[in-house]
Amino acid sequence: MDDVEVKNARGTLVDTYGNQFEIPDYTIKQLRDAIPAHCFERSGARGLGYVARDIACLAATFYLCHSYVTPENIPSTAARAALWAGYTFVQGLFGTGLWVLAHECGHQSFSPSKKLNDTVGWLCHSALLVPYFSWKISHGKHHKATGHMERDMVFVPKTRDEYASRIGKLVHQLHELTEETPIATAIHLVQQQLGGWPTYLLSNVTGHNYHERQAEGKGVGKKNGFGGGVNHFFPSSPLYEKKDEHLILLSDLGLAITLGVLFYVGKTFGFANLLVWYILPYLWVNHWLVAITFLQHTDPTLPHYDAHTWTYTRGAAATIDREFGFIGRTLFHGIIETHVLHHYVSTIPFYNADEASEAIKPVMGKHYRSDTEGGSIGFLRALWRSARMCQWVEPSEGAQGEGKGVFFFRNRNGLGTAPQKLSAPVPKQTAGKGAKMEIGAESDNE
Repeated sequence: MDDVEVKNARGTLVDTYGNQFEIPDYTIKQLRDAIPAHCFERSGARGLGYVARDIACLAATFYLCHSYVTPENIPSTAARAALWAGYTFVQGLFGTGLWVLAHECGHQSFSPSKKLNDTVGWLCHSALLVPYFSWKISHGKHHKATGHMERDMVFVPKTRDEYASRIGKLVHQLHELTEETPIATAIHLVQQQLGGWPTYLLSNVTGHNYHERQAEGKGVGKKNGFGGGVNHFFPSSPLYEKKDEHLILLSDLGLAITLGVLFYVGKTFGFANLLVWYILPYLWVNHWLVAITFLQHTDPTLPHYDAHTWTYTRGAAATIDREFGFIGRTLFHGIIETHVLHHYVSTIPFYNADEASEAIKPVMGKHYRSDTEGGSIGFLRALWRSARMCQWVEPSEGAQGEGKGVFFFRNRNGLGTAPQKLSAPVPKQTAGKGAKMEIGAESDNE
C-alpha cells in the first residue's frame, strides 16, 4: 500500500486463547549479539562421545533382553511379552536420541568439520531409515521459511478454505458445525503418530503445495500426495535443485544398505524377531519425531504469516519450547526444550543451547513462548489440546492492513477464540440471462 500508516496498521490480533498478539520487532543481530561467544563453539570429540553413548545404550538394552528375557530365565509368557514391549519403548527413546544427533549433523552443529558431520549424519540416519541428505535439504528449507504459509516445509496449517474442502463443507459453514467427536480426534492423532513420518517422506504431506514455483521448473504438474511426484527419494522431486540430485541418490543408497541388512536379519533370525528387535522401536522413533515436530510448530498461541507479512525474524518466533523432563533433556538432547533458539541459530550445539536460550529471552521478551506446565505429562497433554484447538488458520476478526496477513488457529469445537462468522454467498444478477452465484463470502461485520 502507498500509505505507510495504512500499511503499518494491524488492528487487533488475537490468538486462539484470546490473548492479544503483537508482531515481533527485534532483529537477528540483537539476538546473536546477546549470545555468549563460547556457545557457538562445536566439538567433534564431544559430539562423537554422545553418539557412542547412544549406540552403547541401544546395544546394552538389546544384549540384556536377548540374553536374559528368555523362556529359561522367565517362564511366564506374559512377563516376557511385557518386558519385550518395554524393550521396544526404551529402544525407541535411545533411537530418537541418535536421530537427534544426526539432525545436529545436518545443521553443522555437531562439529566444525562438514565432512565429519555429513559422514556421521549419513550413517546414523541411514541406520534409522532416514534419507539423510534428502531430509537435510528439505529441513533446511523449513528453517528458512518457518511460519510461511506458502513456503514452509512441515506442518503448514490448513487455511479455512482448505479445511472446509477437506470435510466437504462450505467456508461460511465452519462456525455453524457441531463439535468434532473426541473419537475422531483420537483416530486422527493415531494416524498422525504412526504414519505421519513415512507419509511425509513419501508424499510431502503437511508441506507446502506450491511446487510450480520451483525455479528450475521441476515442479510443473507435480503436487503433494502419493504419485504426485513430490517426495524425498526421487532426484526429480521439486523439493531439490539439480545440483543436489547426486545427494538424493546417496541418501537412497544408505536406505538400500539398511534395508538389505534388515532383510538378512529377518531371513536369518525370523521376521517375528525383526519385528520386535527393530520395527516396533522404529515406530516408537517415528512417534516421537512427529510429536516433537508437531508440538514445536502447532500451538494455540502461534501465528503463521502470508507471503507479504512474513519475515525470517517473525517466522522463527512462531515456535515454542516445551518440557519433557529427563527424557527430553538427556535422552533427546534438549531438542524439545530449546527449539526457539534452534530456529534463530541452528549451528549452536545442543549442549550449549540452554545457556544460549537464556541469553536471547530478554531480547525476545513477550515474544518468547514456552509451555512447560506439567513437564512430561504436560507435553503429552499438549498433543491432545493442539489437536482439538488447532484445526485451521484464519486472520483475526479485528485485523487491519498488515494484520490481515497474520493467521491464527481456530476450531469447530468451541474452544478458545471463535472463528469468524461468514455469510453465505448470495445470488447476483449479471449482465446476461439468468443469475450467477457470487464466489466467496463476506464477513457479517463488513
